[in-house]
Amino acid sequence: MALPQTPESNPIDYIDDEDFISLDIPLEMAGERLDKVLAGSLPDYSRNRLKAWVEAGAVMVDGKVTKARYLLHGGESVKVFPQEMPEQFAFSPEDIPLDVVYEDDAIIVVNKPPGLVVHPAAGNWSGTLLNGLLFHYPELKLLPRAGIVHRLDKDTSGLMVVARTSQAQTSLVRQLQERTVGRRYLAWVWGDAPSQGKVLASVGRDQRDRLKMAAGSPQGKPAATLYRRLAKGLVGESAVALLECRLETGRTHQIRVHLESLGFPLVGDPVYRKKAPGAAKNLLFNRQALHAFALSLQHPVKNELMTWFRLPPQDLLDLLPQLGMNDEVLPKESVVLASIENELRP
Repeated sequence: MALPQTPESNPIDYIDDEDFISLDIPLEMAGERLDKVLAGSLPDYSRNRLKAWVEAGAVMVDGKVTKARYLLHGGESVKVFPQEMPEQFAFSPEDIPLDVVYEDDAIIVVNKPPGLVVHPAAGNWSGTLLNGLLFHYPELKLLPRAGIVHRLDKDTSGLMVVARTSQAQTSLVRQLQERTVGRRYLAWVWGDAPSQGKVLASVGRDQRDRLKMAAGSPQGKPAATLYRRLAKGLVGESAVALLECRLETGRTHQIRVHLESLGFPLVGDPVYRKKAPGAAKNLLFNRQALHAFALSLQHPVKNELMTWFRLPPQDLLDLLPQLGMNDEVLPKESVVLASIENELRP
């Protein structure tokens, strides 16, 4: 994986807020060695791996590549670009069924089911969407990450676009960088959510729990989520709401973290659930109730605005009556498509 200098300088790089880790070095760490500070700040990675990244030029101090033994002065800005390890290139094709919504010579749009990991990583080296893509579209082995340019959490369902050519991949990544890709989600949340709102809060790694993200993190990246309420319901005496969310940025766990920060955790979320009521234990649902139902973008070759729409999978439809709702509360395809086209057309 080539070292990305900035999001704009490498247009075919994968768009993901985990592309680099940003660290601000406290003044009291003056005189400490870079490799020692990295090891203490990034316990998820081994010392040997971090040292290898420094030597490979994948760690920058105030924008410059340096040595592992470099003595810090305090106050520096450090960026770490996690590098793929050799085992991550051993991806093999697997006959995994894919729900292909659209395909042509340039792009593939898939409707990802809940439970499917998008990209191989530690603990999930097989059985992923990428493995399935390599089986059904062998030519994708020539593209970085098999043409994948964005991702959904394992237990989030919905629409994703995959590039089939380097030209298409470059175009899609640029559209994601410029925030012209329309992504809309359905989110069922606990609480009496207002009719609409916008969350502006950085999202970054939770300093107390490295497996979680946190809103308002001082080392996080700017993030914006818009939402509007589509319906209200009750579980016992606990309020629930169905929200339509629109992303202006694409940070890891963004919707889940942003909504929980408002006091509206997602129904079924196994991680961000501190503010979920006791009634949550009575629901027969064990994943975050989040579905990417609409996706729109400029076709990389045709240069036409294209939009796709998919209703939630059966487990979310089965959840509706438990929340005092029915499928009449779900958005209508014709209305959504018209709204997106009006929003994105020049």
